[in-house]
Amino acid sequence: MCAMARPRKPLLSTERIVATARELVDAEGLTAVSTRRLAAELGVSGPSLYNHFRTKDEILEAVAESVIEQVDLSMFEDGRDWRTALHDYALSYRGALRDHPHIVPVLAGGPGRRPAALRLADVVYGAMVAAGWPPAQATSIGALMRYFIMGSALGSFAGGFVRDESAYDPADYPHLGQAHLLPERQRKVDERAFEVGLTALLDGLAVRFERVRGEGG
Repeated sequence: MCAMARPRKPLLSTERIVATARELVDAEGLTAVSTRRLAAELGVSGPSLYNHFRTKDEILEAVAESVIEQVDLSMFEDGRDWRTALHDYALSYRGALRDHPHIVPVLAGGPGRRPAALRLADVVYGAMVAAGWPPAQATSIGALMRYFIMGSALGSFAGGFVRDESAYDPADYPHLGQAHLLPERQRKVDERAFEVGLTALLDGLAVRFERVRGEGG
């Protein structure tokens, strides 16, 4: 009797678990992830997952890390001025969260021990200090950008309206006559709002930067 050949690749890997969990989160939300569901999706027994992750929370942390790894940080290292770098970084960060919105509540808890998230914080802070921002204000800028970007990903203004014109009676809401059209234009409306807010934020920082330079830090 011939022995069955062993598979060339392991049936299970950390990367495969994370990718499958991320797909579940994207499709169905955080509650879709359980060790039982993941094992079924991967075609393995539940206990085999514990060779890679001890808990569901560890899996979700790994998914969060994989999303932050998608954020481009090259703009802080290729000579772009601090304002342009922050602008381009914000677009990349928001893009990653827009593509994986259900993981945002996990990310909102802070970087913790996630290497990609800590590198992100380190690079932004370092770039601001190198550009001439005082350390305390560089910290504030990093936090401010995170609040703004993360907040924009927690929900959609346009998506919060319904497609029913009768829901917005002119007698009660005289200025919402077109509100029922917002959901079908959700992405355009939200992206435009993000760009308006980002530009205003950076304009304010530019004014503050000139003041800081005038005061000598």
